Amino acid sequence: MASPRRGKHKIFIGMAPGVGKTYRMLEEGQQLKQEGFDVVIGLLETHGREDTAQKAIGLERIPLKEMIWQGRSLREMDTQGIIDRRSQLVLVDELAHTNIPPSEREKRYQDVEVILEAGIDVFSTLNIQHLESLNDLVYKISGIVVRERVPDRLLDEADEVVVIDVTPETLQERLQDGKIYRPEKINQALQNFFKRQNLVALRELALREVADNIEESSRHDQLASHCAIHERVLVCISTYPNSIQLLRRGARIASQMNGRLFVLFVATPNQFLSKPEALHVETCQHLTQEFDGEFIRRESARVVDAIAQVAETYRITQIVLGETRRSRWHLFLRGSIVQRLMRSLPSVDLHIIATGQSG
Repeated sequence: MASPRRGKHKIFIGMAPGVGKTYRMLEEGQQLKQEGFDVVIGLLETHGREDTAQKAIGLERIPLKEMIWQGRSLREMDTQGIIDRRSQLVLVDELAHTNIPPSEREKRYQDVEVILEAGIDVFSTLNIQHLESLNDLVYKISGIVVRERVPDRLLDEADEVVVIDVTPETLQERLQDGKIYRPEKINQALQNFFKRQNLVALRELALREVADNIEESSRHDQLASHCAIHERVLVCISTYPNSIQLLRRGARIASQMNGRLFVLFVATPNQFLSKPEALHVETCQHLTQEFDGEFIRRESARVVDAIAQVAETYRITQIVLGETRRSRWHLFLRGSIVQRLMRSLPSVDLHIIATGQSG
């Protein structure tokens, strides 16, 4: 007997609780039910929101499984019950939820993966702050440590990701109207996680993350015609002291373009750096971190090839180089790095920065 096809996964993602992820998921589930699809609710958290509860009316719910933990009776999603029901689509709220200890799997997203493997399609919801790679950044933005996290691959592997977006002002209005939390929690939320500056930053984070996800997917689907959504600036440094000046200039370019900064150092194989050179490269690495960039080190005797390979791997759109002063004879024999990069990377813009020193 042939194994079932893997189910398709659609994730509704937002910047914070209350943006309407669950409501939208239920809305689409209801629409599909009207079109004749077999749709059930595997797990729904309304958090007391009446409009959300109303949207679920008419959809079959798979009974939750009762579990005893620390002498208390608690309920969790019944993954096996969902699989046995064999619906076409199941709706699962709060993908980042941690199951209670007696559960077969630690996290709800792991239950969802089992359901997908059984050939059942899944709609799920997720807040951007629960992505593993964004944990430190979310803490920097909000001062809150998010304990429940999911691996980034869930977005990469999802068949569709939908951003549920509202303005920070609209979200704050919903909070003040009691549509997100109970009245006694509203003021505390407004002073902490739901401060406007936090919401603005989280909203941009959600939009960027999904844009990057779309960009990555399009890159795999249609590499030849791939077009980057965000600017990605690569600064190529060497052991020359002027590399620090070049790096700062590249960081300014990245900032002006609201892009991401990458810094590349290509080391010659089997050639040891002197102590001053090693310290210089280390300084560049620390400086890159201060600019919230990513430092990349490669070993290659063919510098241009290494730059081109990194540019393709990291989807670079702009390359920053220091001007070189080679002899005309050398340029005639070897060609300039600029000319060779232009041939290798015709769709990447090159910035040649005068540093006042050869490099």
